[in-house]
Amino acid sequence: MAIYAETVLRNGTVWCGRQEGTAQAVALWGGRVLATGSNADLEPLIGPDTQVIDLRGRLATPGLIDAHLHLLPYGLTMREVDVRPRLAPTLDELLARIKARADELGPGQWVLARGYDQFKLDVKRHPSREELDRVAPNNPVHLVRTCGHISICNSKAFALAGVTAATPSPPGGLIEVQNGAPTGLLAEYGRDPIRKVLPTATDADLVDAIERAGRYLNSLGVTSCMDAAVGMHSHFREIGAYFTAERDGRLPVRTSMCLLGDPGPKSIVPDAHRAGLVTGVGHDMLRVGPVKIFTDGSAGGRTAWMSQPYLGEDQTLDENKNCGVACQTDEVLGEYVMDYHRKGYQMAIHAIGDAAIEQVLSAYERALAEAPDPDRRHRIEHCGFLTAGHIARMKEAGVYPAPQPVFIYDFGDLYYAVLGSERPDASYPMRGWFNAGLKPSASTDAPVCDANPFPNIYTMLTRRTGKGTVVGGQEALTIEEALQAYTEYSAFAEKAEQRKGRLAPGMLGDVAVFSRDMLRASPDEILEDTRCDITIRGGAIVFDRHGEANEP
Repeated sequence: MAIYAETVLRNGTVWCGRQEGTAQAVALWGGRVLATGSNADLEPLIGPDTQVIDLRGRLATPGLIDAHLHLLPYGLTMREVDVRPRLAPTLDELLARIKARADELGPGQWVLARGYDQFKLDVKRHPSREELDRVAPNNPVHLVRTCGHISICNSKAFALAGVTAATPSPPGGLIEVQNGAPTGLLAEYGRDPIRKVLPTATDADLVDAIERAGRYLNSLGVTSCMDAAVGMHSHFREIGAYFTAERDGRLPVRTSMCLLGDPGPKSIVPDAHRAGLVTGVGHDMLRVGPVKIFTDGSAGGRTAWMSQPYLGEDQTLDENKNCGVACQTDEVLGEYVMDYHRKGYQMAIHAIGDAAIEQVLSAYERALAEAPDPDRRHRIEHCGFLTAGHIARMKEAGVYPAPQPVFIYDFGDLYYAVLGSERPDASYPMRGWFNAGLKPSASTDAPVCDANPFPNIYTMLTRRTGKGTVVGGQEALTIEEALQAYTEYSAFAEKAEQRKGRLAPGMLGDVAVFSRDMLRASPDEILEDTRCDITIRGGAIVFDRHGEANEP
C-alpha cells in the first residue's frame, strides 16, 4: 500500500540544514518530515489527498527557534502602552501616550507602559517621577525601559509601594534618590516593592497572553521558543497557565519553560521539584527547560556588571566607578548553582557584563567538577561582554552561549556611548563562538526587542546597528550560519537537536516559508523586504499570510 505525504512543498529552495544543504521539495507526514529531494523525487509521494504548496522559488527552512524570549510576559505587554522609540521618539510623545491611557482608564487605575530607550529619546535621559506625575496625577504609573531591568514610577505608584526617599536600596538593586527625593528610577532588585503592588493577572489573563504572543511568533516563522523566566510575574501559577494553554489547544509554539530560580522566595524551583518538574520532563509541545538566575542587568541601562567602569556623561570613565549591579554574591550563586545542578537541572543564567560572566562561569566550573556531567549544557544567557579566556573556559567546561545578536542592531550605538569604542566591538562574538565550536543559538529576548527575526539575521550578517554603525565586523556570519544558529543550534541549546531544527526524515515537521530566497538576498533585502508567508508546526499550517493553503 502506497504511503502518500499529507503535505508537499515544492518548486523552491528548501534549506534542510547546514550539513544537509538544500533541496527543491519537502514532504510531511504524521507531523514529521517524510522526505526531501527534487520535485521529481517527491512526485510519487503526492496522492489524491496530499496538500501541495507551490513555493514559487521562495525559501523554506526549518521552523525558527527563538532560544530566549519571555513569551507570557510578551503577551501581557502587548496590552500595555507601547512607548518604543518608533512610536514615541520624544519625551513629549511618550508622556502623551501615558496621559491618553490614564484618561481612558480613569482615576486610580494603573497605567502600565514599556519600551522606552533613554538614549533614543530626544532628551537623552530617563523620564522622571515628576514628569509622570504631571501627565497622570491621579493614576499610579509603571514605565519599564526596553531592557526590562529599569522601571520609572510616579508618586502614586511609590505611595502604594511604600517607597520614600528614606527607603534603602536593597542588595543587587537601586532606588535612585537625588537632592533628597526619589527620581522615580528603580533598577534590578530595587523594583521589588513595586512588583508587589502591581495589578495581578488572572489565570485567564495568563493563558490569553501565551496564546496572543504565540500567534505573533507563528506569523514570523517561529515554531519553538524558550520562555526565559517562567514564574517571574505570577510565580507558580504560570506553570499552570502553560499546561492549561497546551491542554486547550491554545499554545501556538513549542515551548521550553525556563524556571525562575533566583535565590529566596522568588524561586519556583522548590515547587517544581516537588512536582517532579525537572529539565527534560514533558513532550515536544511543552517541556521543562533550565533554571534561570539573574546575576546582573543590562549594558544600556548601565546595570550589567562590568570589570571596568561605564563612561560618565562626559564620555570619560565614571568618576564614581559605576561598574553596574552585581545581583548575587559569589557564595550565594555558587550555593544555588550547586543545588540545582545536583537536582538534575540544566542552568541558564543571565549574565551580560564580563564580571557577571566570570562569576557564572566559575560557579559552573565548580559544580561540574564536584558532580561531573559532560552533556549538561549549562548556558550563559546573553553572554555579551566576555573575553577570549572566557570562551576557552566555556569550551573546556561544555558551557554554551545564548546570545541575542539583535542587541547590536537595537543598542549597539548606545554601547559605544556608555562603554567606549573598544568593548562593544568584541561583544556578542558570534564568529568567535562558531570558530570555537560553541554552537551559539539565536534569540530576541522579546519584549526587550521585537521577536521579528529579520533584524536579528541582518545583524548576524553585517554587525550593523539600526543607524548603520558597524560594531565589530569581524564577528559577522554567513546566511547559512545565521540560519543554523536560529534552527539547529537553538534546538541544541535545549537538547532537542535530534528532534527539531533540521528538515531530515523523522524530524518534526516544522517549516517556515519566507517571501524571498534569503540564501540569495542581500542583507538589506532581508531586513527591509522579507516576510514569513507560511508557518507549519507538526505538519499543520498555523500561519498563512496569503491563504495559499486554501488554493486549489
